[in-house]
Amino acid sequence: MFVRQGMAKDSWKNPIARGTKMADAARHTRSVERWRKLAARASNMPLRRLGDLAEQARELRYPLTEFLTTAESRLAMPRIGQDVFQLQPGTDWSWRPEAWRTPLPQRGAACLAKKDRFGDELSVFHDCSLAEISLHQHRNRREDDLSPFGLRVEVFGFSGSFLSLVLDLPDGAVKNLAKRHVLRIDTVIEVERPCRVFARLNVRHGPNTDQLTREFPAETPSANVEFDLAYSKLNEKRIESAWLDLIFEEPAMNAVVLRDLAVSRYPRADL
Repeated sequence: MFVRQGMAKDSWKNPIARGTKMADAARHTRSVERWRKLAARASNMPLRRLGDLAEQARELRYPLTEFLTTAESRLAMPRIGQDVFQLQPGTDWSWRPEAWRTPLPQRGAACLAKKDRFGDELSVFHDCSLAEISLHQHRNRREDDLSPFGLRVEVFGFSGSFLSLVLDLPDGAVKNLAKRHVLRIDTVIEVERPCRVFARLNVRHGPNTDQLTREFPAETPSANVEFDLAYSKLNEKRIESAWLDLIFEEPAMNAVVLRDLAVSRYPRADL
């Protein structure tokens, strides 16, 4: 659902609000004109006067810079917090993890040890004693980006046998989950050098955990994989939780950027 924020309904009919807006615009115009004239005279201005005005300008610069940084971040597309998906017909659940949807309190982390968490939903798993691994959340600003944020995985020295990002799926993913469902992952992957990337779906049901593994195609950055649960041994009555492993093969001296990641679920078409 999209919410458009703007002026309150019929606010233009309020003469007080309209007068306040006009007064603010007039003050702004006078202020801009004042500083434009001062800038034109700065090269010939007495030094004492120049110093006083320079101090005023410095006092203005910080709040203006802070305001512009916040405004440009909020106004940039895609908007923070929005969820735009390319969904299959009949989709009954969809989700974009927080690392791709909203700014994390910790935007970057380095030297990540086994099971270190990055945000509330993402963990790093590996078996490397030399953990030269870093994660960084960045702001997406391309016209074709659907997610507000992306995630960069950078690896330097790596002597282990595996590296994966583990993504905990929310309760909605397993609510009413059945073998008739197909679970789909859509992503945009960019790599510095060729690297095979796999997705493994794990579904815990009772004492058992079913696993299905798919490899993301490397022909194009925009890629998707699907898990047809008809091929699993899922006990629908005992499903407890699910998670995804994003597995990077031979990750040493490479950087992988996941510009987007979205998970959805839809029922398989009847045959």
